[in-house]
Amino acid sequence: MRPSTKHAVSPAGDICRLSALELADKIRQRQLSVREVVSAFLDRIEAVNPLVNAIVSLRERADILAEADRADAYLAQGGATGSLFGLPIAIKDLALTKGLRTTFGSPIFADFVPQEDDFFVERLRKAGAIIIGKTNVPEFGLGSNTYNQVFGPTLNAFDPALTAGGSSGGVAVALALDMLPVADGSDFGGSLRNPAAFNNVYGFRPSQGLVPAGPDIDVFHAQMGVEGPMGRNVRDIALLLDEQAGHHPRAPLSHDKHGSFLEGLRTKAVGGRIAWLGDLGGQLPMERGVLELCEAALARFSDASFATEALVPDVDFEALWQAFVTLRQASSGCGLKAHYDDPEKRKLLKPEAVWEVEQAIRLTAPQFHAATVRRSLWHRTLLSLFERFDLIVLPTAQVFPFDVATHWPREIAGRAMDSYHRWMQVSAFATLGACPALNVPVGFDDEGRPMGMQLIGRPRGDLAVLKAGAAYEATLPWPAGAS
Repeated sequence: MRPSTKHAVSPAGDICRLSALELADKIRQRQLSVREVVSAFLDRIEAVNPLVNAIVSLRERADILAEADRADAYLAQGGATGSLFGLPIAIKDLALTKGLRTTFGSPIFADFVPQEDDFFVERLRKAGAIIIGKTNVPEFGLGSNTYNQVFGPTLNAFDPALTAGGSSGGVAVALALDMLPVADGSDFGGSLRNPAAFNNVYGFRPSQGLVPAGPDIDVFHAQMGVEGPMGRNVRDIALLLDEQAGHHPRAPLSHDKHGSFLEGLRTKAVGGRIAWLGDLGGQLPMERGVLELCEAALARFSDASFATEALVPDVDFEALWQAFVTLRQASSGCGLKAHYDDPEKRKLLKPEAVWEVEQAIRLTAPQFHAATVRRSLWHRTLLSLFERFDLIVLPTAQVFPFDVATHWPREIAGRAMDSYHRWMQVSAFATLGACPALNVPVGFDDEGRPMGMQLIGRPRGDLAVLKAGAAYEATLPWPAGAS
């Protein structure tokens, strides 16, 4: 069963424990006012956030409540409401928020206030969400441990000595401790999945192109990073994804969604076949206990008529990882090069950011091409696997949440990690395949540390993955979160 949080915090009140769907419905039915809902979450943030540092750049309470009052007045006059109407949401601090400080976790941008929203942020506003602040991130989203020089570290929802994961660490902790009803995140190398696993919530990496990226200075290069939802249950994730997803004319690689994900969840999954990749036959080092928790959780799928088969595809996984590293350097490293080229700004970059830039500078066009070819071969392999299986399942992380003062694990099960992100190699496979991937909680080890596993589906098979996640969720004996 779920252990209680080690933070000195009382359980959340009734309003904050309601799902995002329930809250939105009660607001529309005028059973709860927007002011009541927003006030409850602001009170919860005031009580809990000083213990964990998940929410940053919080707007003034008076300004937020004034916006809530305007929403209540609009509703009283019979105004039409969007699906997120009146819900307080904090945006991950890697996304642009018009008029609200966006730091990217970097001292270079400590005082930066954007003049426009990211596309998905604009959509959330139009759906009626009230943006109350931001959620903490690692510097430029690099690494799966949320700390930076601007705001400091975010602490795990269950244990203040442990990391929250990242880069959506602030998001996951805020959800786990009922400071937000639902929230956005982003994912390049596991950033929607790892912190969800580390904090016993759900995080969904959508298929590449489903949620439009931007505004960006380069709109034609196929990035591996995506925006997506995180929540305390699968239906809340679908609620938010319905607003985030869909083609945007300024994001030419984005594509249309077909129907509502939330409506799609009304039809239950009818079972299927799961390929369990585990630790790839020993190729991925795993901390003791990770595989055992995931395998026990997999057994729950039999209750939903899913059959599981252990499988290790015939793939050069080391070469595939090196392709991921190359493509990430070409993306992240080149994106940071303008800061690196300025000697004063370079002093403010953390070592992992400098490493990405310096590796990117050494890349050649043939190396980049070889990496894209390797990625394409992996995509083809995945398509062949999905002819036989409905889901591919892996652990979400190779280690349990670790000491927050440790920037990244230097070894796992006696095997040295050669980069700041090698310990998250298990998350690269869905990224490289442009696949949807949902983290679902699998329980806790004997020290009370959470873990999760990834449900990976065929590209653009997002609804099928969410349905499988909902079927699994229905078998769990404990609720998500920590409070």
